Amino acid sequence: MSLFLREALREFWRGSLSKLGVIFLSIVIIVSFYTTTTMPLDYGTRFWSNPVFWVNNPKAAPPEWVNTFVSPKLLEHKVLSTSLPASVDAVEGSILKRYSVSYKLGVEQFPQFFNLEVSNLTYHEAPPTLILSILKPDGYSIDLYTFIVERPFENESIPFIRYTLEPKRVLLSGEVQVARALSNFISARYGELLSPSQIIDIGYEQIIFGERSALKSFTPLKGTYTLTLTLASRNPNDNIGSCRFILGGQVYGLMGTDLLGRDLFSGLLFGFPVALLIGFATSVITTALGAGLGIMSGYIGGRIDDLIQRFSDIVNNFPQLPLLIFLTFIFGGKLWVIVLVLVAFGWPGLTIIVRSMVLSVKGAPFVESALAVGASRLRIMGRHIFPQVAPFILSQLIFYTPSAILSEAALSFLGLGDPTIPTWGQILEYGFRNGAVYLGYWWWILPPGLLIIYSAITFVFIAMGLEPVVNPRLRRWR
Repeated sequence: MSLFLREALREFWRGSLSKLGVIFLSIVIIVSFYTTTTMPLDYGTRFWSNPVFWVNNPKAAPPEWVNTFVSPKLLEHKVLSTSLPASVDAVEGSILKRYSVSYKLGVEQFPQFFNLEVSNLTYHEAPPTLILSILKPDGYSIDLYTFIVERPFENESIPFIRYTLEPKRVLLSGEVQVARALSNFISARYGELLSPSQIIDIGYEQIIFGERSALKSFTPLKGTYTLTLTLASRNPNDNIGSCRFILGGQVYGLMGTDLLGRDLFSGLLFGFPVALLIGFATSVITTALGAGLGIMSGYIGGRIDDLIQRFSDIVNNFPQLPLLIFLTFIFGGKLWVIVLVLVAFGWPGLTIIVRSMVLSVKGAPFVESALAVGASRLRIMGRHIFPQVAPFILSQLIFYTPSAILSEAALSFLGLGDPTIPTWGQILEYGFRNGAVYLGYWWWILPPGLLIIYSAITFVFIAMGLEPVVNPRLRRWR
């Protein structure tokens, strides 16, 4: 390591803002690396933009940690799964395998919905029957839902496997069969006849997880519920690979959900590598193009200098944001389009400044010496001129990074971002479009906004730490 580089690093690390910027940037890089290694690269199209994937999540639910600050506590979202039968019985020639889980209701609130998922069901003879029942804390049991597995297809060989790629989803809160079952339960339990439409008006969850307090009025029944899915088949080898019972709560995860039930934490997490990619790709290309043209313009001079400077002046006077909006609207909001547009209109300023710096270095004795010994223009620009302006170019590279991130966030906020990739700007835009501010969904607005500010401040701190390295007068003053 050269003496100049060691001195520059020592000067950079001396400032508190430099250290803070490096710490912030390290966090961004670590989170981005974790995200790219644990989440698929097509996460946006496969999951984020797929409403079916989020059907089991509560809608517009705040984070779970809000329960630390509120009273009474809000009901947490629960996903209970099992893959092994709790009991196996033989009854009149049928094999009954019961898959059971326990659910404890400990707050004065009802679940928002009740769903069932069945995956990897295997049978060998006749299609089995699945029966969902629930045992309430007061000892009463309700057979909620029954369905028969699809028959074998033509030329399908044994064993017959169902629900492998996509699970069998039963949205119990909207099933007419469940309404009939609850109507029969109320008739047997309370001696009253209610039609399925009246059951729907009361609410399935109120009847399943409550006790009657007045006519057509139910209060939550606290205690432990036993949810059982019974597989009735003829062959003892028939089984269910996995069954899940989903009970919708009022709080969810670390960052809550949006109106589609999407986990905002996963979307915010995926935004880290996207922001880093946009920022670094744009700043590196813009800086390389602007610095290269500036060095050529300042050292070569003549017609090349005039051509580069006049073209820079023209491009530099174009209004960047309106052009960004127009071009992304025409060509689509793909990330590569955004990067290309930012690069196309971001280089002229650096070219003009670097040219003026090169002009002051061009007549230095070391440049004249290199020219006298027969060094080529390319070698002089690369080995003698570039090192003199490199600290300034590095600082500009750091400054361009937050500008690119903020530009992408602005385009996404205007609805012109890439819809296939979740970004912080898109999350903000979707929240504003659905009235999250007016509805009080703060967890939908504050985190992406703070992360955009965080990413910008990170590179600003690093750039401010580089100022004493770039400007020797600041170094002496310090």
